[in-house]
Amino acid sequence: MNEQARSSSSRRVAVIGLGSMGHGMAVSLKRAGHEVVGFDVRAEAVERFVADGGLGAATPGEAARGAATVVSVVLNAEQTEAVLFGADGCAATMEEGAVFISSATMAPSIARAMAERLEATGRHYLDAPISGGAQRAMSGELTVLVSGSDQAMAAAGPVVDAMAATVFPLGPAVGTAASLKVVNQLLAGVHIAAACEAMAFAAAHDLDPSKVFEVITRSAGNSWMFENRVPHILENDYSPRSAVDIFVKDLGIVLDIARAEKIPVPLAGTALQSFVMTSAAGMGGDDDSSVFRLYQRIRGAIDGMPGDEAS
Repeated sequence: MNEQARSSSSRRVAVIGLGSMGHGMAVSLKRAGHEVVGFDVRAEAVERFVADGGLGAATPGEAARGAATVVSVVLNAEQTEAVLFGADGCAATMEEGAVFISSATMAPSIARAMAERLEATGRHYLDAPISGGAQRAMSGELTVLVSGSDQAMAAAGPVVDAMAATVFPLGPAVGTAASLKVVNQLLAGVHIAAACEAMAFAAAHDLDPSKVFEVITRSAGNSWMFENRVPHILENDYSPRSAVDIFVKDLGIVLDIARAEKIPVPLAGTALQSFVMTSAAGMGGDDDSSVFRLYQRIRGAIDGMPGDEAS
């Protein structure tokens, strides 16, 4: 690491959004030697981070004051805009030349519009969606896609490196990373829905689910999502690592873009309906592998077999 990177790495970082991903990212930044101040709308999330040795703030603007870098790990574009430009937002308090790292999945056009608005104030916007889950966030081993100006890339480099095992620089155009993240979410959503459908199909044939998992993970039908999500089904543990409603949102973004640009995405559309139905059945806040439970309940209603009543 050069002297400039060492200097940058010791400066204050604000993390806005201390959920399962943001908390892990904040802890990883602190472990790397950054001074980290966190904000979340839930007081208990801030208290948890403070208990882990971080600093807490009462508003996004307070968290961003004096910070060279702000990492936003909120749910969607609307929340990102509020964090930046809403009451007590970051844009008014960030240092001139500071970098706002936006990690929410959103349409690329929205990312570009926010970047243009922020950069007009003399701050930088880095389009930086993330992948990898809460466990990798905590260990600093996320995959991060980044697009933005050379200045934003250079200034934010030590912060991104502290959170990631793999970083994909995608050029200077904000929105490129957002576009590629949407492609990833299309695949992830389809693969989760397919994995849950396959496990429900196996259950209908009274196959041992553990044996199904063993065979498929060593066969051509395997996917990263099958290998990652099916253990939740085997353990009957639907506590949310990634919630159903995340894919209602993300596949909704895919369909919105596809509709506007006339791109055929029939598999994504079908997968979206699986997540929408699962959410409508009361499982929106549960793990996204709950699509399996929906299929089981439907079978129970049709042929008299008991459905999974877990919530």
